Amino acid sequence: MVHSSEIWDPLRKKSVACTPEEEVRQWFIGAVLHEEMGVPEHMMMSEVSLTFNNMDRRADIVVYSRSGKPAMIVECKRPEVELGQETVDQALRYNKVLDVKYITITNGRKTFMFRRGEEGYEYLEKAPTWEEIK
Repeated sequence: MVHSSEIWDPLRKKSVACTPEEEVRQWFIGAVLHEEMGVPEHMMMSEVSLTFNNMDRRADIVVYSRSGKPAMIVECKRPEVELGQETVDQALRYNKVLDVKYITITNGRKTFMFRRGEEGYEYLEKAPTWEEIK
């Protein structure tokens, strides 16, 4: 099978380099956020620039609420990257800038979702729907 060197990003509306991490991002945008959770494409952005401790960073995917405020950060990793505290900490650093209610980390094989509650972030057994997020 010929492997394409580019993949279409419907959020950026352009073809981008087809890296393993990008494949995970595009799978999550289409299969999970859009199809499973029902998030409209126009309420998501990929590669969102932000500044943390005077350093430029990029959040892989940000889902916005109806009011236009960030509601969820999704941090994507290559499938062979283990999802551990380091990945969670990365998403939490981005959250200091974006202040979202939901944080998700995924490598395409495993996905962990968290919702901010009274005592901090709690693990979710299943993905929230768009109705719950917005």
